[in-house]
This record gives sequence, C-alpha cells and structure tokens, in this order.
Amino acid sequence: MKKILIVSGHPDLNDSFANKTILEEVHKLLPEAEIAYLDKLYPDFQIDVQKEQERLLRADIIVLQYPLFWYTAPSLLHRWIEKTFTHGFSHGKTGDKLKGKQLVLSFTAGAPEEMYSPEGPQQHSIDDFLTPYRQMAHLCQLEWSGYIFSGGLSYASRHDEKELARMKEKSIRHAHLLVEKLKGME
Repeated sequence: MKKILIVSGHPDLNDSFANKTILEEVHKLLPEAEIAYLDKLYPDFQIDVQKEQERLLRADIIVLQYPLFWYTAPSLLHRWIEKTFTHGFSHGKTGDKLKGKQLVLSFTAGAPEEMYSPEGPQQHSIDDFLTPYRQMAHLCQLEWSGYIFSGGLSYASRHDEKELARMKEKSIRHAHLLVEKLKGME
C-alpha cells in the first residue's frame, strides 16, 4: 500500500468549515494516511525543515489540502513549500528526493465552480491558476496527478443553516472524491 501524506495548508482550521470537514472525513475513510496540520505545527511559520523533509521522504503520494486564497494556496502552505522544497533536496543537480512521488492538489473556494471560466467573473479556468503547481511538480520530478476542486464553499455562509447543510454535504462529497482518487492511484 502506498503511503499518503496530506499537508493541510489552511492557516487556521478552527476558523474553517469546508477544509476541516474534508480532513475529518478523509481521516475516517483513510485512517492510515498521515495528515500534517501546518496551522497546529507552525502557527509561527517557523517550519522544521528536517522533520518536513522526512515526512516527504516517507510518502509515495503527497496531497496539498487548502482553501484558495487570492487564486493560490495560503501563505502558510507556500512557506512550507519554500522551506522544505530546497535545492539539493527536491530539485537541482542532486535534488531528486521527490522523484516519482505523486502530487495531488485538493482545494476549495468560496466562489462557485462556474465562476472559474474565461467567460466568468474570474476570467480564467481553475486550471489556469494551477500552472505554478504543475511546474513545481515538473521541476521536482514529481508525478502531477491532478486535483479535486470544490467551489461554492464560502465561510461567510456558515451562519445560514440551509447553506451550512449544503456546504457540509459538498465537503463530504469532496472528501469521498479525494479518497476515491487516492485509492485509484495504488
């Protein structure tokens, strides 16, 4: 069985609904997966590089779980990538430690999926915003294994009971799609 590492990049899961629900459901469905909660481990952004690189070395599949903030991952997840994906480890002449590992993105957005199109308010498809992650995978010799994306999960709606029920159902469905994808990669 492949070892799965899920890196939770939400800056404060206590202040989350969708990502928290997704991770709880994934943990129930895939208890053997390692989940690194960056907000709990590094609230001060002081990443333990050696510890995180050891996590990466153990993994066969790396999942980045995060909410879309300004068309990308939150700063905490970016900091984690900046510190752990170092020259000589993940890339460069001797940087082949991630070679052949699979990378999956799992992310949410407050805006509905249909807003991410050339004709929509975002003026781009969601794929357009993922170019840096595909390039990172290429540079680090990771196998790009796609993504699971769910929009319409706005934290602002958490006080509306009907919307909350809809978002919970959608978040659970997201978790099931992610687990199905991961199990299909084994």
